[in-house]
Amino acid sequence: MAAAAGGASRCCGATSFQRKAAAGSRLAAVAGTRPSVRHGQLLLSSGLPSLDCVLGGGIAVGTLLLIEEDKYGLYSNLLFKYFLAEGVVCGHDLFVASAKEHPDNVLKELPAPFLDEQRNELGEEAAAVKSANFQDSMKIAWRYQNLPKMEASPTTSTKFGHYYDISKTMSPELFQSIKWHSFYLPEELSLQPTVKTCNMNSAYGRLLLSIQRVIYQEGFDGSDPQKKQKNILRIGIQSLGSLLWGDDICCSDTPEDIHSLTKFLYVLRGLLRKSLSACIITIPAHLIENKAIMERVTNLSDTVLGLESFIGSERETNPLYKDYHGLVHVRQIPRLNSLICDVSDTKDLAFRLKRKLFTIERLHLPPDLSDTVSRTSKQELAGSAKLLSSGCGAMAIGKKHLDF
Repeated sequence: MAAAAGGASRCCGATSFQRKAAAGSRLAAVAGTRPSVRHGQLLLSSGLPSLDCVLGGGIAVGTLLLIEEDKYGLYSNLLFKYFLAEGVVCGHDLFVASAKEHPDNVLKELPAPFLDEQRNELGEEAAAVKSANFQDSMKIAWRYQNLPKMEASPTTSTKFGHYYDISKTMSPELFQSIKWHSFYLPEELSLQPTVKTCNMNSAYGRLLLSIQRVIYQEGFDGSDPQKKQKNILRIGIQSLGSLLWGDDICCSDTPEDIHSLTKFLYVLRGLLRKSLSACIITIPAHLIENKAIMERVTNLSDTVLGLESFIGSERETNPLYKDYHGLVHVRQIPRLNSLICDVSDTKDLAFRLKRKLFTIERLHLPPDLSDTVSRTSKQELAGSAKLLSSGCGAMAIGKKHLDF
């Protein structure tokens, strides 16, 4: 009898262990997500696999990704559309908010996903380019030949996320299987009287109420136990903090309503933390004159990335950056279930816009060992190398003699 009881207890223990594993797998079974190996948080793709690798595998559910816009807002708008396009392909619900462009027009301009055949061709083309570069590579010292090679673009070994063709727009048939919500500020201002919520301006108060209504009514907060199929809500807010939102932080060093944006982000993070949702916000950081406001905005965000475009700057014609269109600055990475953040192995990142793809790559210094390089170009490269951070491994180039 005792042996039978012991066997029964062991059987019950094994059964309870399996139930716990099954309960954990139900959360990971949400379409378009995967659990993080390092901190166990549920991740979703940003729509750009190279960006997912920089962020430690993807965007954690319940977090906020803040994008500091480039000067003309071209490349930050691409990341914004990548995030939404990934939600359409994965079947996630969308919430798009804007004050300058109607959300319907934003969704119509989403890039089209690559098919499997096109992805294979893309991989073969990249392999061909890599082999061609290897054939044309110059001879280096024998002591460096056995060192491990560094990949140009940060990639992951597992397949997560999709690739998109920016030269084509997404087919309207893909939108039929998803549910999306829009918030266009000029329309909202005409529908309701002035709203003042928590000492913030009317636009931010309306936007918070709209996001809160969607989260609660659609059951993203987990309050509906009868909803068996769980889904993710992707929230995209365009050019928050600009003058179009009724905020004057971009116009004056001492704005009248200095705390509206920070209060909005504080309440928004509370909504994200208790729901199956993730948010991306673009903000014109280069227009905010008061740096203290930008520091508080950064502290109230989870992940912060800055885009620096070469358009209109001296780096656009600099031979050091001839293969790139701008730099990517990782301002902040969240610490999820750990004391340290999951950062990439490199700090020097750049982006380039190809005919069909937008990629983030590691920034490499061009070689300066050829006899055909002119003296003036060597001096330009030597001066430009000082602009890079020490993490790029900048060396004293352009000198006449080398010290051994």
